[in-house]
Amino acid sequence: MSVATPPPGEAAVLDHLRVEDRRRALRALLRKPLLLAEDPADATEFTRVRRHADDLREWFSRQAGWSLDVTADFARLRKTPADLADASRPAQDDRSNEPFTRRRYVLLCLALAVLVREERQTTLGRVADQVVNLWNQDTTLVAAGMAFRMESPDERRDLVQVVRLLLAWQVLRRLDGAEDRFVYDRAADVLYNVRHIVLSRLFAGRRAPSLVPAETLDEQLAALVEEPLIDTDEQRNRRIRLGLVRRLLDDPVIYYRELPAEEQAYLLRQRWHLVGQLAEATGFVPEERAEGFALTDPFGDCSDVGMPEEGTDGHATILVAEFLAARRSESEGSVVPMPAIADFVAAKAVEHRSRWRREATVAGHEHEFAREIVARLAGLGLVRIIRDGVVPMPAIHRFRLRAPLETAHSVA
Repeated sequence: MSVATPPPGEAAVLDHLRVEDRRRALRALLRKPLLLAEDPADATEFTRVRRHADDLREWFSRQAGWSLDVTADFARLRKTPADLADASRPAQDDRSNEPFTRRRYVLLCLALAVLVREERQTTLGRVADQVVNLWNQDTTLVAAGMAFRMESPDERRDLVQVVRLLLAWQVLRRLDGAEDRFVYDRAADVLYNVRHIVLSRLFAGRRAPSLVPAETLDEQLAALVEEPLIDTDEQRNRRIRLGLVRRLLDDPVIYYRELPAEEQAYLLRQRWHLVGQLAEATGFVPEERAEGFALTDPFGDCSDVGMPEEGTDGHATILVAEFLAARRSESEGSVVPMPAIADFVAAKAVEHRSRWRREATVAGHEHEFAREIVARLAGLGLVRIIRDGVVPMPAIHRFRLRAPLETAHSVA
């Protein structure tokens, strides 16, 4: 029995819906590279990814050199960043919005090492004890003068923030207890399920860390994601293209002057062909300026940090962006000292005292608040943070205030 062919108009509509569905699945993986079938928050996007798994797997491999693993239980996109030294988007605690410190990153790595060896369930106290043991056994940490004994509330708070991140990643699932009590009471405990199905999929490197002989951190990071490539013109061009695609998909904006010479030359020659393919697959909108290139997200479903956002943080961030845009207009390339930004934030806190949350208007808080705002702007590619302060980047001119036009009077 023959299958009826849909009319041309209906077929075009179905093709359009299929393409848009595949785009939404692709964007979902860019936003959240690990989707779980059993997580209600992931259910819709996970179903989309499974529906287009073969196409997505081939596209990510060809365009970005990233592998996609899809099973009945999860979808995991293993992304390799273009810039391993980019520190503009750190892990952070969702409750306090504090970026992770060096100590918290060490605790995160040690906690993962502990959990890999755990059974189906564990407790916060057990994890804490084993983390302390691993820390004290690591001669590198001891030689660096980094001590950790889990004796003070500040130390326990750092571990709690790591655990919150693992809860957000769904590596752990809380069964009983509360982490906040542990901060002030070492005897307070929390019971967790350890989700090894998630834990075993977190690592995105190409080589096991234990097999990396490099000594410095930069060398270790490079070795973890090193890709074997034959030294031919074709392979060199592929390596350049992969780096650019990864930047365009992951970074808010690419500045030509910050690219290596070979990537800059390639992008200038191939930008519209390259960007056109990415825009077609993702639905992003390409924007080119004299200083660089960006793929903008018109849907807002693929951006981890929005601009603008509501609330005190969003309002303050826009005001600081306007301030820095004006400073860049006055003197392009100049450094804006952090105290000047903190003074600006303090003045705006007084001006908007009735609308901002109370914490943000407390005298003396402006320095910490200014650092949080600058970190957000750096994550958006709008500034670069250096030792002496902040360098506003060209894209920040999106937020530059323009003087209102003078009203023209008509002559009768």
